[in-house]
Amino acid sequence: MHAVTQLLHDLVAIDSINPDLVPGSAGESAIAEFIAGWLRDAGLDVEIDEPSPGRPSVIGIARGSGGGRSLMLNAHIDTVGVVGMEQPHTPRIENNQLYGRGAYDMKGGLAAVMIAAAEAARHNLRGDVIVTAVADEEYASLGTESIVKRWRADAAIVTEPTQLQICLAHKGFIWLEIETRGVAAHGSKPDLGVDAIAKMGQVLVGLEALDRSLRSQSSHPLLHSGSLHASLINGGQELSSYPERCTLMVERRTIPGETQTIVEAQIQELLAEIGARDASFQASLRTTFERLPFEVAADAPIVVELARQARSILGAEPQMVGETPWMDSAILSAAGIPTVVFGPSGTGAHAVVEWTDLESVDRCAQVLLATAREFCK
Repeated sequence: MHAVTQLLHDLVAIDSINPDLVPGSAGESAIAEFIAGWLRDAGLDVEIDEPSPGRPSVIGIARGSGGGRSLMLNAHIDTVGVVGMEQPHTPRIENNQLYGRGAYDMKGGLAAVMIAAAEAARHNLRGDVIVTAVADEEYASLGTESIVKRWRADAAIVTEPTQLQICLAHKGFIWLEIETRGVAAHGSKPDLGVDAIAKMGQVLVGLEALDRSLRSQSSHPLLHSGSLHASLINGGQELSSYPERCTLMVERRTIPGETQTIVEAQIQELLAEIGARDASFQASLRTTFERLPFEVAADAPIVVELARQARSILGAEPQMVGETPWMDSAILSAAGIPTVVFGPSGTGAHAVVEWTDLESVDRCAQVLLATAREFCK
């Protein structure tokens, strides 16, 4: 079996379901142990970073001789759950596609990173090539949040699957809570009660209109626009009572330039407009969580070098794209590390059927190695 194929096979065979997503799941300990041993055998210096018990990340460093630029290769080692999948951790190969949980998201990119770093260790580069195989990307990014506190690099490549395209930007997100307040009363006393759930109906109509407005304005060349949707709603005490409170959880997907302040102001304006029409309307807004959007300039040195090597190895000009899902690239970028996203092909992230294209994993590893050789020389 080809080295890349064997490595990916071994990685997918290890259950690394994130326990914060599926309580009681295996977590990253077993796969981190495998990765650490594999990287040590390949000649890298290895450290384990474990900011929370049982949630290890692996840092492997192909030490340079000194004086060259350093390059971080980042991939997450956790996966989502496997409900509905048949034999999710028994990898199978059909038509040069490897099937199994995590094959696409993102153990294919992880295998490419490991192979490239192992080869880089043999090339006597001046700069370090740093592997960060991180825990918890699928939930709270505990791994990369911890990594950036201790390790730095002159640039980074995150190998989330991009179909061998170069991803220069992705969206962020903000989670918000809107609460409407009513007056509790017996259901037979409409003169005394104010229905908080009905009041939220006006908010939902307004949010739908705001989402349409956002998506009609294409203000980013790769990501187009932000968006908004209602995610969870809760309210009421019992059938025979006017509900005193109703709570709505909203997700706002953001593009570069859209800040928490801007997002909150848009929704506060909507609430104020409703209040101006309805004297009995009362509502509050708070942000509960935020992840920043990501963007890197097309002329950043790491992007230019990656594009040059991809063009040479793939035999075609790589497409520059934006992606909608959030990735750990935003954390690396916010920490001051110029970052780009480039990974293999496949499909099935978080789906019942998941696979990655083995040839693309091999070519991804080639591009990463060639980029490291030039960037770190």
